[in-house]
Amino acid sequence: MTGLRNGFAGPEPLRDDDPPTVLPPGRRTRQDLANGTGMAELHESIASLLASQGQWRQAYHHLRSALNLMSTTDTPRVPEQLRHEVNRLRREHAEAREQSLRDTLTASYNRRYLDERLADLLAEHAGTNDGLAVALVDLDWFKQVNDTYGHLLGDRVLQRVVDLLQEALPTGAFCARYGGEEFVLVLPNIKPAAAVAVCETARSRVERFPWAQMAPGLLVTISAGVAHEHTTADSAPVSAEQQLISADALLYAAKQSGRNAVAYRSGSEVRLAGIAAGRRDTIPRRVAGY
Repeated sequence: MTGLRNGFAGPEPLRDDDPPTVLPPGRRTRQDLANGTGMAELHESIASLLASQGQWRQAYHHLRSALNLMSTTDTPRVPEQLRHEVNRLRREHAEAREQSLRDTLTASYNRRYLDERLADLLAEHAGTNDGLAVALVDLDWFKQVNDTYGHLLGDRVLQRVVDLLQEALPTGAFCARYGGEEFVLVLPNIKPAAAVAVCETARSRVERFPWAQMAPGLLVTISAGVAHEHTTADSAPVSAEQQLISADALLYAAKQSGRNAVAYRSGSEVRLAGIAAGRRDTIPRRVAGY
């Protein structure tokens, strides 16, 4: 039945003996919204939807709002559950961020991370006494590996080389895939001689690896160019692009010397490290004057 109010039909007022109204799941009364319970659940639902769409930052803010609302109620288990949910979203967000910065084949860092991190490191090192080295590494004759053994084995070779490059890297150093079979080692807070030693050790480690166990007759070597920058308060800052160009020129010198070598600069002179040092006369003149 309905009652008349101001000449219009409206709902009849509830009596004390009327059964309580049962709302469908997900629906909340105004009283729920007023005391915060409904708003908290609303925030939680929105957060779940945003999380399923990968919008982690917005989801996190909604979960924080739900946590703040529920923390004033008498049900302490709900805030604890929300804390777990917030922590889960944080972990998933961190994992997604990390995956976006990794090369899918080799699991080394990708070009995006290299560009961002190298720029940050150069800015941090500007005007300090801390040196920063960048080594551009290239697999020798890698096209022949793919042509002879196939791309699947070539992929395995890339993965193994990355493992060998990352082995025993100094604290703070990292390896990133530059493109194709080229990789970059970034070595912060390091002296020039120590940077060259790290790269020469990596070169030797790759050369000595038992590649024939992977495929009969397989041989793999690398060449590298090591550019070291040491700025002072009076010197102009070096850009990431400039340092990579310097490393690329030195890599060219290592390749032209016969490959399987590490090239670096000592003053105005380009030299080769380790067993390749005896090839000094084979360094291209135009690179030595770069």
